[in-house]
Amino acid sequence: MTTIIYYLKSEYHRGITVEKLTKVRFSNLEKILFPQSQIRKAQVIEYYIRIAPKMLQYLKDRPLVTTRYPDGIDQKGFFEKNAPKGTPKWVKTFTKYSETTNRNLNYIVCNNLDTLLWLANLAALEIHIPLSKTESYQKPDLLLFDIDPEPPSSIDDAIQIAKILKEKLDNLSLKSYPKTSGKKGLHIIIPIIPKYSYKQTREFVHQIGKQLAKENELVVSEFSRSQDPGTVYIDYLQNSQGRTMVAPYSIRPQKDAPVSTPLAWEQLQKGLKPKEFNIFSVVAIEPNPWEGFWENKQKLDV
Repeated sequence: MTTIIYYLKSEYHRGITVEKLTKVRFSNLEKILFPQSQIRKAQVIEYYIRIAPKMLQYLKDRPLVTTRYPDGIDQKGFFEKNAPKGTPKWVKTFTKYSETTNRNLNYIVCNNLDTLLWLANLAALEIHIPLSKTESYQKPDLLLFDIDPEPPSSIDDAIQIAKILKEKLDNLSLKSYPKTSGKKGLHIIIPIIPKYSYKQTREFVHQIGKQLAKENELVVSEFSRSQDPGTVYIDYLQNSQGRTMVAPYSIRPQKDAPVSTPLAWEQLQKGLKPKEFNIFSVVAIEPNPWEGFWENKQKLDV
C-alpha cells in the first residue's frame, strides 16, 4: 500500500488535479495475478496509476468490456459487460439494450483515475473499448486495421504489411497510428470524424485489405482464410457495432504482463519483440508516441 500511495502522490499529476488520493479501498494486494513472473495485484494497480495520464483519454466516454482474473491468469477468467453487483454509485455507467441477452446492460465508463483503479482492484486485467463513444454510439470515431500473422508468419511479417498499409493510407492523406496488440499482431488506428456508419467504416477497411491481398500473396482479407498458415490476415470485421479492441495501454493476461502499446512508426522495425512491452517497461516510454492523436480526426472517402 505504501508504494501505491507514493505513486498516487508523485506520478499522477500531469495537468490533472486530484483532490484526494482515491475513493477505492484496495484488497488482496499481495495476490499473485501472474504466477510465472510473480506479479502481484499491487504491481498491476501501480502500473495503472502511472500510465493513467496517457491511457484515460482512450477510455473516456466509452462503454467498456473487461476480462477479469481474480484468481490470476492461470485460472479461468471471465468477460464482463454488465456492471458487477456492488458497483459504487460514483462509477459512471452507460445503459444499452442487448439483443443477445434480451435485457439492458450497464456498461462501465472509465473517465477518471478512481474508476481505473477500481477496475484494477477487481483484477480487470484486460480492458476493451468499442470504436465509438456513448454520445455517438452508432457512429465510430476510430477505424481499426487488425493485422494478425498466422504462424509460421511472425511479427516481422506483420510489420512488413503494416508499412505497406501505411503507404496506402499516406496516399489517401490519412494519418495512422500503430500499436502492438499485446499478443502476436499489430493494430493500426485512424481517428475519424464520427459521421460514418459502422457499415461504411467496415467496408472501407475491407476494400483496402482486398487491395493488399491482390498485391501481396502474404495477405489474406477474408475471414474464411484467416487461419491459413503463413499468412497475414487483415481483420476488417472488428469495425462492427458491438465489437471491441483492446484499449491502448491495457494489460494482456499472459506471462510477464505484456501491454498493448502505442508506438511511433519508426519503432516498427524487424526484430521488434512485443512481449518486451510490459507493465514495467511501458511506463518509461517517452515522449508520447501518439501525441496529438485526438487533434487528427479525419474524413474518409466513402
